[in-house]
Amino acid sequence: MLWSGWGDPAGAAPLPEAVTGLLRDLLGVKTGGAAPVALADVEVAAPRLTGGDLAALAGAVGAEHVRTDAEARVRHTRGKSTPDLVRIRAGEASDAPDAVVLPGSHDEVLAVLRACAARRIAVVPFGGGTSVVGGLAPEGVDAFVALDLRRMDALVSVDEVSRTAVLQPGLRAPRAEELLGERGYTLGHFPQSFEWASIGGFAAARSSGQASAGYGRFDDMVVGLTVATPEGTLDLGRAPKSAAGPDLRQLVLGSEGAFGVITSVTVRIKPVPPEKAYEGWRFSSFADGAAALRRLAQDGPAPVVLRLSDETETMIGLADPAAIGGGSSAAGCLAVVGYEGTAEEIAERRTRTADVLREAGGEPLGAEPGEKWARGRFNAPYLRDSLLDVGAFAETLETAAFWSAIPDLYEAVRCALIGALSGAGTPPLVMCHISHVYPAGASLYFTVVSAQGEDPVAHWGRAKRAASDAIIDAGGTISHHHGVGTDHRDWYAREIGPLGTEILRAVKRRLDPAGILNPGVLVPPAAGE
Repeated sequence: MLWSGWGDPAGAAPLPEAVTGLLRDLLGVKTGGAAPVALADVEVAAPRLTGGDLAALAGAVGAEHVRTDAEARVRHTRGKSTPDLVRIRAGEASDAPDAVVLPGSHDEVLAVLRACAARRIAVVPFGGGTSVVGGLAPEGVDAFVALDLRRMDALVSVDEVSRTAVLQPGLRAPRAEELLGERGYTLGHFPQSFEWASIGGFAAARSSGQASAGYGRFDDMVVGLTVATPEGTLDLGRAPKSAAGPDLRQLVLGSEGAFGVITSVTVRIKPVPPEKAYEGWRFSSFADGAAALRRLAQDGPAPVVLRLSDETETMIGLADPAAIGGGSSAAGCLAVVGYEGTAEEIAERRTRTADVLREAGGEPLGAEPGEKWARGRFNAPYLRDSLLDVGAFAETLETAAFWSAIPDLYEAVRCALIGALSGAGTPPLVMCHISHVYPAGASLYFTVVSAQGEDPVAHWGRAKRAASDAIIDAGGTISHHHGVGTDHRDWYAREIGPLGTEILRAVKRRLDPAGILNPGVLVPPAAGE
């Protein structure tokens, strides 16, 4: 992972001149952004750990698996939100971890947590480092370690009778697919972070993949968890479903390292489909397209991939830098539909889906728009780096709501973003798509591009707060799949209310009485803390 950006440095490409011209003319971007500083020039403060602290950590995992060098600490500083990248590109690493600790087993994780609890050293679990909500930057700590789980990267077992697999948390998603594929299986989980994210991160943040219409979210796939806490081990999941009280698996899923460290995940798996096919459809408006997606989600047939771009995102052609400004030859909204199975199954489902989409006002565009999306579906984060290089600011946020609330939520968030950024002198381009649908509702995923302003981090912070207020006021959830972190924590508290917030604090006090697990993330502090 590129320390100052996203993914493989070879994946980034300079923006075409036509695109930089569009940014300049449409958004007032003063092209020629500052290049990232060199990694060797990033200054980090001396570790705040004592010799006794380091000896205790070495006793838990071995001295060779405790790193305090500057490069390791910089590479584990914060996540990959645009504010994170703006700060690290400028060489600002004030919240770098004091050490990076690499356990190799559940027992070693337990040992690290016990040592850190005794010494009041905060612990931040680190998988792929792809958080975009402040999930890797603890608050109010004297010292903290990044608990890098990369050594715990095995496919432990496959139960072909039950069609489940046990995976370790540090296993990266591409390697998980490779190992399962050798046995003829797949998770079917392909979020935009797929190339770099980890299995543990998927569970800890309730990740949702781009084929969620067919496979479900990652938390739907999880049937068992092992969790290390400072107070001991949780082994959860004896059966796919149970009536034996509240399901404690749901307490861990989405907990973002605030309650414990996930050390193994048991997931359902499916046979690798023999074929995949994608196609595009055009709708005259976002409202018409959303109504069509709702019909499929509620009454079927359900494709594996089902997504809809609004008019602006369709026009821009966001996923392909070379196509920006010419994404669609006609007005309207692009829907992408994907199918998996045998050729016969795909043909039958495609015919039935086409009947519904035509009746809802859709116009078939053939395979090329869908295939183009499939080829470029992991490109957008690289495009963000290229936009930063030329002086633009690009960021995303997402939410979800019931279908009846979607139209007002969509307008409220758009207006909040446009109003906040235009009022600050940087009129934005605001794009949106629906990429996860359910019988009762759907997600909305917004992408915002604007000039950076004098202080890009503060500038975006004001706009993000306005959008977050709009989400809560319009009846949406503060996050559908990015998670809570520190960025969304205060709005999450508004969403669940005072009693719900106190329940979270009570759970954390029991599992983490010393308060070392990712402080400030997910759980709002009590007054005076």
